[in-house]
Amino acid sequence: MRKVLAALAAPALVAVVLAGCGSSEKTSTSSTTSTSASSTIPTQSVDSEIAAKVPAKYKSKSSLIIATEPEYAPNEFIENGKIVGMDPDLMTAIAEVLGLKVSFAEAQFTAIIPGIKAGKYDVGASSFTDTAERQKEVEFVDYFEAGQSFYAKSSSSPNVETVADLCGKTVAVEKGTVEQEEAEKQNKLCSKEGKKPITLSVFTGQSEVNLAVSSGRSEVGMADSPVAAYQVKQSNGGFKIIGKTFEVAPYGIALPKGGGLAQPFLEALEKLIANGTYIKIMQKWGIAEGAIKKPGINEAKS
Repeated sequence: MRKVLAALAAPALVAVVLAGCGSSEKTSTSSTTSTSASSTIPTQSVDSEIAAKVPAKYKSKSSLIIATEPEYAPNEFIENGKIVGMDPDLMTAIAEVLGLKVSFAEAQFTAIIPGIKAGKYDVGASSFTDTAERQKEVEFVDYFEAGQSFYAKSSSSPNVETVADLCGKTVAVEKGTVEQEEAEKQNKLCSKEGKKPITLSVFTGQSEVNLAVSSGRSEVGMADSPVAAYQVKQSNGGFKIIGKTFEVAPYGIALPKGGGLAQPFLEALEKLIANGTYIKIMQKWGIAEGAIKKPGINEAKS
């Protein structure tokens, strides 16, 4: 799944997010957790047994390069010039267990998996839905569950309850997301059933999706359920959730296929779940409803 933006109601906040998007890349190094929310996450001690399983090529690096597109609060977004959110907190804690440091590289969402395959990035942590198709390119350590949600301007009434109701509507999605896939799949069904097609607008960044909805150019936006809920909460009444959440699926940390990082990442995540740090991170960002009890590797089968 993927994606909604860090802030939307205020034009100034939209400008901040737009400044962080595009093809340019920025990197920040971190060995501690984010402090943007009221609660802080305890620093983790290195687990020597798990750390020993990290391949030498990663141990020798000054830091793991973690690619993310920070437009997706509360999962990953920019605050005070830094990349913060649930994913950065979790990645930092995992790295601490493994005795590693992390550098967060800002990248376009669609460029992350190709960048991992090319060796530009070591890890992708950007609210990736684990899918069988993506497993052909990377390995996933699954760490969260989310569905897809619809959202709209609070003043509108698009009458959308399920994805089937999108026929005849104007819909905005981000390029390369499962939301785009779902909308395109439904559009084919609209044609088969003799219904009006979906007028689908596909944007390269989620900020453009949000602006399309807020301006009324699109009646409906689609995003992951925890992110959509956060956006509504932050919009000062500008947005509302509509319809029913659907297609609940796992988020996965994207890792190089056959690179040897999946097992130590999995075990580090298991440790964070056992010692309570994992749920503290989810609670910090208000998304504990998507927390899982048992992580896995490449659990999506379709």
